[in-house]
Amino acid sequence: MKARLFITTIILSGAIGLYAQNQEDALRYSKMNLTGTARYLGLGGALGAVGADFSALSTNPAGLGLFRKSEYSLTPAFSLAKTETTYLGKLREDNRYNLNLANLGVVFAKDLTAGTDAPGWKMVQVGLGMNRLSNFNNRILLEGNNKHHSLLTGYAHQADGNQPKNLDQFTTKLAYDADLLWVFDSTNLYYDADVYRGGVLQQKSITTSGSINEMVFGIGSNYDDRFYLGASIGIPFVRYNYESIYTEKDNADTIYYFKSFDRFEEISTRGTGFNVKFGAILRATDWLRLGAAFHSPTFYSKLHDSWSYSMKSRFDNGKEYTSEAPDGKFDYELTTPMKAIGSAMVQFGKMGFVSAEYEFVDYSEAKLNSSTYKYFDENTEIREKYTAAHNLRFGAEWRLREIYIRGGYAMLGSPYKSGVNDGKADQLSLGFGIRDADYFVDFGYRVSSYNEDSHLYWVPEGFNAPVANNKFANQVFMITFGWRY
Repeated sequence: MKARLFITTIILSGAIGLYAQNQEDALRYSKMNLTGTARYLGLGGALGAVGADFSALSTNPAGLGLFRKSEYSLTPAFSLAKTETTYLGKLREDNRYNLNLANLGVVFAKDLTAGTDAPGWKMVQVGLGMNRLSNFNNRILLEGNNKHHSLLTGYAHQADGNQPKNLDQFTTKLAYDADLLWVFDSTNLYYDADVYRGGVLQQKSITTSGSINEMVFGIGSNYDDRFYLGASIGIPFVRYNYESIYTEKDNADTIYYFKSFDRFEEISTRGTGFNVKFGAILRATDWLRLGAAFHSPTFYSKLHDSWSYSMKSRFDNGKEYTSEAPDGKFDYELTTPMKAIGSAMVQFGKMGFVSAEYEFVDYSEAKLNSSTYKYFDENTEIREKYTAAHNLRFGAEWRLREIYIRGGYAMLGSPYKSGVNDGKADQLSLGFGIRDADYFVDFGYRVSSYNEDSHLYWVPEGFNAPVANNKFANQVFMITFGWRY
């Protein structure tokens, strides 16, 4: 079993103990939160039946069929992630800023009518570029005085019955080599620790960074300006980094010999996937459009993980010890769930429209695999822990001559069946744009809020593991520059 199974995480709320299972990796790379263009953002993502925006290639590629001219678009974005964490009655908060490129694309539109009004296929459009699907930039700080147990409480129980040379090199062996665990009953191989019953100040900082950017190629067309079809191929690139420092201190100087220890974790994931998307839009009447889209699973044939763990201890007599686990790496496969999307738009002439979108995604369908380890336990956890999510998005746009005012709201359903989290998220969006025949500039803003709680580490039966309550608020500011020709 690869060492990645022994990661304590608080970012994803499913932590069920010291050993965070890889179902959390599957969820991380399955949950998409597309930013795309500023218009898409300002409409709350309810673009499925609207079209004529580059974001359509990653949502409903039939939207390509509504482009009348060729177009370039470029979208820089600025994000602010704020986290408030309450642990053992103590509140800590932190912010993380990120400047990124949310969209870069070009659409080529060709007229097929040759100047005639004969019925048939009117235009064909081809799009190529990039959309950002996920942003992992965040930082969490937590702190609290624990009077009842320690990370080493669980380590001592996990070490029981094992010779020191047989301890797990990524957890208990690290603590043993740093003089934080020792054998007090050599006959039965029972272990103890200075802080077995707590009495320490616990602190943890977690910094995550990276993104999923999707290179996408699509083609669309329209028949008699009534029926629009499109398809796209997506190649998402995963870049994820996780760094954490966990500390326990005897600030009150009440524990004999012990002063403090730190546990360091660094994890990196890289990989590339593949998916296809199909879509259709029907102009049912001059004021009503209906859309539908299907996203295949994304097939990550080779995700590469690398990691390093270490611990450092300090004692009252001035001695310090550092222990390091061997650096690790592992290649594995991930298949994310498919998606089905239905959408509708009601248009008010040239003045504006309102739109709505429903998305279905079953997170329990994600699967992990590799040539050397078959993930039976992890895939069982995925099926038992996750469920289908129902996501709703609403948007509106109103035109005031060359100025367009936008607003949107999204309700994202929980991926969890039950447990410490409900996993739901709310998103509120605002935006406006200036558009004429040859260029456009759009501004978009979105704020997302959600709660995710977790246990910091595993403790044996009889100990009450406190919950860290995390409140996340993510803000995104975007501006799209576009040129038509």
